[in-house]
Amino acid sequence: MTKRPMHRWVTLLAAGLLLPAAAQAHLVNTGLGPFYDGLSHFVLTPEDLLPALTLALLVGLNGARAGRVTLFVLSAAWLAGGLAGLAWPTMVSVPALTIGSFLVLGAMVAADLRLRLDWTVGLAVLLGGVNGYFNGTAMAGAKLGLVGLAGIVSALFVAVALAAALAVAQRAPWARIAVRVAGSWVAAAGLLLLGWSLRAA
Repeated sequence: MTKRPMHRWVTLLAAGLLLPAAAQAHLVNTGLGPFYDGLSHFVLTPEDLLPALTLALLVGLNGARAGRVTLFVLSAAWLAGGLAGLAWPTMVSVPALTIGSFLVLGAMVAADLRLRLDWTVGLAVLLGGVNGYFNGTAMAGAKLGLVGLAGIVSALFVAVALAAALAVAQRAPWARIAVRVAGSWVAAAGLLLLGWSLRAA
């Protein structure tokens, strides 16, 4: 007789702990203001961070000039897309874009593809515009506005600059292979996401 009430209390306590708080579209409230909230959003969002870093590794393997140009083009495209997201937000989520960016960019790094500069610029514009748009939508929904978007773009600029510089500096064959292995891991993560999405469907 005493076990049953105890079981109910444990169930109620577990249910109370599992109830979600207010949804904030996976935004982290740092308490330091909108700029740092935007910065932490980029760093803690794999669907933004991983493709940006993977593109940085790809262009870094293609040389310093490709890395420099892509750094500024990607940041500008991300900002432009973010401004469009702030102006015309949408709640539509497109998981296929995340999966595709993981698979394509990861495979390109793993294959150590040599790309012409206009191709790397095109990739940067595409990735920056799309991801920036969804970031702008998230900033609009969280009422972080332009300051939050500035935090995202600042974090993006620093992360891509460091990753591209790291890849450019790798001259030894074994070091370039290590960068290519990192790309294969991103592609593998894309395959895993694809499997989950097909299983859910």
